[in-house]
Amino acid sequence: MKKPTRKRNSRARTATSSKPADGEKLRVLFSEAQIRGRVREMAGQLNREFKGKTLHVVAVLENAFVFTSDLIRKLKVPVYCSFVRADIRDSSPRGIATREITYTPPVQAAGQDILLVEGILQSGMTMDHLYRYLLGQNPSSIRTASLVEKTDERKVDVPTDYVGFKAKGKYLVGYGLGYQGRYKNLACIATLG
Repeated sequence: MKKPTRKRNSRARTATSSKPADGEKLRVLFSEAQIRGRVREMAGQLNREFKGKTLHVVAVLENAFVFTSDLIRKLKVPVYCSFVRADIRDSSPRGIATREITYTPPVQAAGQDILLVEGILQSGMTMDHLYRYLLGQNPSSIRTASLVEKTDERKVDVPTDYVGFKAKGKYLVGYGLGYQGRYKNLACIATLG
């Protein structure tokens, strides 16, 4: 009797599930298996460090939604989860360039153990602003987690407590990171070039 042939796992075709536009090339930087393993490790560390406590996860939209979803499902500690959106406005009153960053909806951090989650940490400016905003409310503790830290683009020295991967150069897409609304559905993280 002939053995049935196994179908190839469609997840193994990582960067091809979302077809690149003309002239764009995708190259896998972190595979689905690497990401899954690293998220599991980060969740394990959080479970150990916050055992007996309730963790208040504050995730920054839009890049952190997939990472946050997978991370919180691996947490064994009680979790409250909220998502905030950064609203950045540039203006020039009296000829002086000014940037105003606000977050909606407001987050109540006083007395809470906060985990601030970002999908990709680039310059660090937005994360630093939100970190200081939450710190000003006197939380019990505040930690940061990012799936990817772009080490060559950092402009602000914001604390990085839990980092999935470090990368340089290239524009990254996949696993919630997108380019003009595309590629967020990739199971891997790929460079776009």
